[in-house]
Amino acid sequence: MIVNTAAYHFVPVADADALAATLLERAQAYELRGTILVADEGINLFLAGGRDGIDAFYAGLKADARFSDMRVKYSYSHMQPFARLKAKVKPEIISFRRDDGQPLDYPRAPSVAPATLQRWLRQGHDDAGRRVVMLDTRNEQEFEHGTFAGALTLPIARFTDLPAALEPHRAELADATVVSFCTGGIRCEKAALWMRNDGMDNVLQLEGGILGYFEEAGGEGYDGRCFVFDERVALDPQLQPLVDTGVPA
Repeated sequence: MIVNTAAYHFVPVADADALAATLLERAQAYELRGTILVADEGINLFLAGGRDGIDAFYAGLKADARFSDMRVKYSYSHMQPFARLKAKVKPEIISFRRDDGQPLDYPRAPSVAPATLQRWLRQGHDDAGRRVVMLDTRNEQEFEHGTFAGALTLPIARFTDLPAALEPHRAELADATVVSFCTGGIRCEKAALWMRNDGMDNVLQLEGGILGYFEEAGGEGYDGRCFVFDERVALDPQLQPLVDTGVPA
């Protein structure tokens, strides 16, 4: 089986070019494929390969104190979902282009654990009795494959479109506990931070995103699959891929 991983971590990186080169070399040595993104604000990884190579790569990465507590999310497939391995240095590990939504500049926005969210969705409100609104921070291509039941989805093509698309809905969200979510947590982390800095103090982020929710709570309250940016296309709540035959060219 191929081990598929997704991981990100916001932490100051003063040596982005050198780190990207080092991680690329290590991933090549372990015969991994996927994408390595490095920026001054941290790293974002989507890597797949054999169990021994994956374990060795992340053991080496976590030996660096900057990434020792980075969470890695795992899923499995018969096929290798990436055609090649690449490493890039970018201004942001997920582009948002909002000064008030940068995790290194502000305290982290409060989060909700998957098990707690599952309970809230089951009971119809949070522990204070407020209604819960799930806010999907992904784009239209992604949420067409699935999203939380009753979630607020926005007509956006890219993450940077989120602030303008959310504006018409802000008043209607004022009396709710808003839970920002995305695939693995990186976008909803920036989105929740920006919203709180922009006056929406009723916003939380879903810890670990949809994939973390699937790992810890299954698919309760979620309709469909979670889109992923590789040849598997989407994962169901058991983290099984929609496409799992053949090897991409």
